[in-house]
Amino acid sequence: MNLVRRHVLSLFGRPSQTIEWHSAVQQQQLQQWRGIRVKVRNGNLEQALGWMKQRMTSSGMERLIKSQPTRHIKNSEKRVLARKNLERRIRSQDLARKLKSILVKKVSCKSKSLYLVQLEPSLWSYAHGLIMYELVDASLEIRVVPM
Repeated sequence: MNLVRRHVLSLFGRPSQTIEWHSAVQQQQLQQWRGIRVKVRNGNLEQALGWMKQRMTSSGMERLIKSQPTRHIKNSEKRVLARKNLERRIRSQDLARKLKSILVKKVSCKSKSLYLVQLEPSLWSYAHGLIMYELVDASLEIRVVPM
């Protein structure tokens, strides 16, 4: 009985296998349809190439093509590129940290708003300590509070 059932199932296929096969076929067709298509009108190939270039730049495909390496990159060159990327990342993190230290912190008071700015040590030559901005009746008053 089991032998007959297995034989029948192998002839008709299991439903899960047929679904997987159909989805694989659909995915392959989708891969074939992917890309950029442009109609050439009146034999004007230059215009069609211009449209294709516009579509490639707007979809980001041109960037993807240019980012792929066209030649073999040696391991030493990879190490140099990795070091430069690391230095760039560290530099950007340092700049972000500096900007964060300069950011204005709002402290709410009774009738007026105080804005305190903690100055970075590199800016201490301009003002020592905290700079306090007070908004009083739509006029700005600036005071330096020594630390």
